[in-house]
Amino acid sequence: MPGIKLDCYHNVAWFRRPNLDLGDDLVEGIFLERVNRFLAMVEVDGKKVGVHVANSGRMKELFVPGWRVLVRPVAGEHRKTKFDLVLVDMGTALASADSRAPNALVAEGVETGHLSQFADYPDVRREVTFGDSRLDLMLEGPKGRCYIEAKSVTLVKNGVGLFPDAPTVRGSKHLRTLETVIEAGHRAAVIFVVQRPDASAFATSDPSDPVLTAALISAVAAGVEAYAYNCVVTEREIRLDQSLPIRPYVEAVGNA
Repeated sequence: MPGIKLDCYHNVAWFRRPNLDLGDDLVEGIFLERVNRFLAMVEVDGKKVGVHVANSGRMKELFVPGWRVLVRPVAGEHRKTKFDLVLVDMGTALASADSRAPNALVAEGVETGHLSQFADYPDVRREVTFGDSRLDLMLEGPKGRCYIEAKSVTLVKNGVGLFPDAPTVRGSKHLRTLETVIEAGHRAAVIFVVQRPDASAFATSDPSDPVLTAALISAVAAGVEAYAYNCVVTEREIRLDQSLPIRPYVEAVGNA
């Protein structure tokens, strides 16, 4: 990335792998169309049904009409849909479509000690407020406090996980908040979780959101730690897998 040395980014060479159990109640369907940010139509057992999409990204590369998907039946008298969209079958591998999964994966990794870079923080709190932002995790221990924000990545291009796939004001705000965490004397980190196995590197998507790229450069220069991982995704679990190098967009993707 211009203006900052890449060795300012932190990558963990080895860690035991946190996983998110998906259970055994997923149902096959065929993706038909996305109606709006949180609603898609899927064919299940020959019937066209509405499913909830827990992801506000565009996800055009995954939401392809005719592709196989896995949805979860969800009961609730106040729900408008009876299913959640969980996984997309890309043909060669599965991808997770749920933007809530990275938060759960990172929290599980921290709480069980599997993410060794966050060891020695016995107190783990989820969904905490700092300033006017809500961050995913706050860790506290003898070393002080560490605030963590986990970001869901579903777009992969030329083997590079890219975030975001659409402009995100909220994403830039979170990075600026992490910078103020550092200014307040605490530790801060952002973790980009590529929810599919086919990424071997990570970059911020300059064409989609140059403001976020600038915010990440500024945050890292201020001392915010940045990590990226890909995932192994099966019909039973999502598991953090490999630590990914973080690269400038042009270096990682080129002009393709």
